[in-house]
Amino acid sequence: MSGSHYQSLWRWICVRILTLAIGSVILIALCMWLRFVIENLWVLHHMSPAMRAEFEVLRSNPELNLARFHEIVDQGWGARYSDPSIASADWMMVGILVVVVIPIIALLGLKAARPLSLQFSRLAQVARAVTQGDFNTRAEPVKNAPAELNQFTDDFNAMMLQLSRYERELRASHVAMAHELRSPLTAAVGRLQGMLDGVFQPEPRQLQMVMKQLLHLNRLIDELHLLSLADAGQLNLSKTRLDLAELLRERVAWLKPQSAEAGFDIAVTPDIPCPYVGDPFRLGQVLTILMENALRYAQEGHRLDISVSRTKTSVEITFEDHGPGVDADFLPVMFERFSRAESSRARHSGGSGLGLSIARAICEAHGGSIRAVRKEPRGLMIAVSLPQPETPQ
Repeated sequence: MSGSHYQSLWRWICVRILTLAIGSVILIALCMWLRFVIENLWVLHHMSPAMRAEFEVLRSNPELNLARFHEIVDQGWGARYSDPSIASADWMMVGILVVVVIPIIALLGLKAARPLSLQFSRLAQVARAVTQGDFNTRAEPVKNAPAELNQFTDDFNAMMLQLSRYERELRASHVAMAHELRSPLTAAVGRLQGMLDGVFQPEPRQLQMVMKQLLHLNRLIDELHLLSLADAGQLNLSKTRLDLAELLRERVAWLKPQSAEAGFDIAVTPDIPCPYVGDPFRLGQVLTILMENALRYAQEGHRLDISVSRTKTSVEITFEDHGPGVDADFLPVMFERFSRAESSRARHSGGSGLGLSIARAICEAHGGSIRAVRKEPRGLMIAVSLPQPETPQ
C-alpha cells in the first residue's frame, strides 16, 4: 500500500453513518435555534424601551405579574405562540426542516459513499477485462477509500502482474517447447523419409542417427514431465540418508571421461563426509546438470571448483567455473525453461534449455534454493542451498 493512512472498512462506515446522523440532528437543532433567536430579536427590536425593560424583569420572574407577562408575549409573539397543537409554528418548522434536510443528508451520504462505490467499480472493470483475456489492466486506488479496500486493490494489481507474467512465460514456453520437440522429430522423420525414398540406405549408421534423435526427443519429454510434476507439487522424492560428498565424488567420476577429453578439471573441497537426508537420484541429477553445464559452457576456463559447507540451518554446495560467465541481463532468467545464453551453441552441444530449470525444481522440492552470481573478472558461481536435516544417528 502507499504511505497514506486509511481507515478500516468498519470504522469507515461507522464514521460516515454517525457523522450523517449527528450532523442531521445538529443541523435541525441549529435551524430551530436560529429561528427562535431571529424571531426574538425581531420582536424585542420592535418593542418600546419601557415595555422591553418591563418584559426583561417579568421574563426572569414571571410570578410577579403572570397576567401582564402573557399579555406582552401574546402582543409580541402572537396569541398562538405557545399553542401545543400539531399545527403550531414549532411543529411546522420541524416538518419544513426535515423535508429540506433529508435531501441534503442523502446527497452528503451518497458523496461520502462514492469512494467505496468507485473503487468497487474500478475493480469490476479490471475483472471484466481479465475475463476477456486482458491481463495488463490495473485498478487505480481511490482516495479516501477504506484501508481494506485499498489493500485489496494493491493485492489485486499484484495478482494481475503475476498473471501477466505467467501468461507471457506460458506463451514463450509453448513456442520454445514446440520448437524443441519439433527439431529432433523433424530430423528423425526426414531421415526415415530419405530412406523410404532411396536417398539414404537403411544401414545401421542411418538407423543410429534416427535413434539418436528419438532418444533426444524422449529425453525432452521426460524432462518436461518432471517439470510439470514439480509445478503441480507432485514431484515425489525417495529420501534416504546419504553422503553429499560421496555423491559428488560419484558424479565427478561419472563425468571423468568427458572432462578428461576436454582438458577440464573438476575439484571437490573439502573431501570430508557431509551427511544429509534427501533423494540421492534427484540430487545426483542436480549435481550432474551443474557439472555438465560448466563442462559445456566454461571449457575455456579449464577448471570447476566445487565446495561443500555446512551451517546450523543449511548445507551449501557451490560450483565456481572460470569461463566467460553470462551477461547480467541473463541472470534473472537463467533458471527459466528453455533459457539459453547462447542458443545455437547450447543446441549444438546437446543442451535442451531445461537442465537448470530441473535443477531448481529438484532443489525447491527439497525445500532448498539455487542461485547464480557472476564472478569478476570472469566466471560464474552457482550455489545450491539445502535445508539442514536433523542430526544423523
